[in-house]
Amino acid sequence: MKYIDIHSHVYFPDYDADREEAISRARDADVGVITVGTDLESSTKAIALAEKHENMWAVVGLHPVDANESNIGAIFDYDAFKKLALHPKVVAIGECGLDYFHAPFDAGRQREIFIQHIKLANEVKKPLMLHVRNAKKTGIAGATGNAYEEAVAILREHAKVPFDFHFFAGTAVDLKNIIDAGGSVSFTGVITFVRDYDELVKTVPLDRIMSETDAPFVSPTPHRGKRNEPAYVIEVAKKIAKIRQKEGEDPSVILSALVKNAKKFFSV
Repeated sequence: MKYIDIHSHVYFPDYDADREEAISRARDADVGVITVGTDLESSTKAIALAEKHENMWAVVGLHPVDANESNIGAIFDYDAFKKLALHPKVVAIGECGLDYFHAPFDAGRQREIFIQHIKLANEVKKPLMLHVRNAKKTGIAGATGNAYEEAVAILREHAKVPFDFHFFAGTAVDLKNIIDAGGSVSFTGVITFVRDYDELVKTVPLDRIMSETDAPFVSPTPHRGKRNEPAYVIEVAKKIAKIRQKEGEDPSVILSALVKNAKKFFSV
């Protein structure tokens, strides 16, 4: 594999018309694909897809937005997820974490279910795929508003496995805290059309950075306005290399590191 998209959702209905074709385009481009569940049903679908394709693996978990007490599927069925987690094609637990952006939310409930995910990851000895998003404003009841800060504190206390902050959109301070805690971060196509994260991309240690699409969302340039798909991770990886090249790093070394990091993190 020349590239690995570490976070996509190719079981989504967005691909119903051409799912196999999208997967084939990734394979033909030498892109490995990790498809990520957001609840028990979609995690099962992710595994079923991964079983069919050599270049694909699955991640299983309950998205923090679905951890809100008022939502259907809010209960984290530990035993059911453990059964899925033991599947040989499952390479991580998630996407799990804290989402204080989408209101209303139950911060306490999210923390409780996040810790259950960490417990499961520790038990099956597989890494954590994290979804963490800050609140729109501070002073929210039950949360500081800085989901990154709280997530790192929880991980320091409970996690015994590697963890990656997918779709990283935090600050330089958040990044330092994550790296100091032993974590990694991954970037999406957003970095191809905004400059907000250039300095973060430059400063992440080369062994702690990965590339992703979060397909079908946030298509990178030059595919803006279209549905995203795993093959487009190539544009993300090339942009990471271009940004870091300004600091004197060899693009070929950077591209190689993105794949090496993903292979090591997910044991693929």
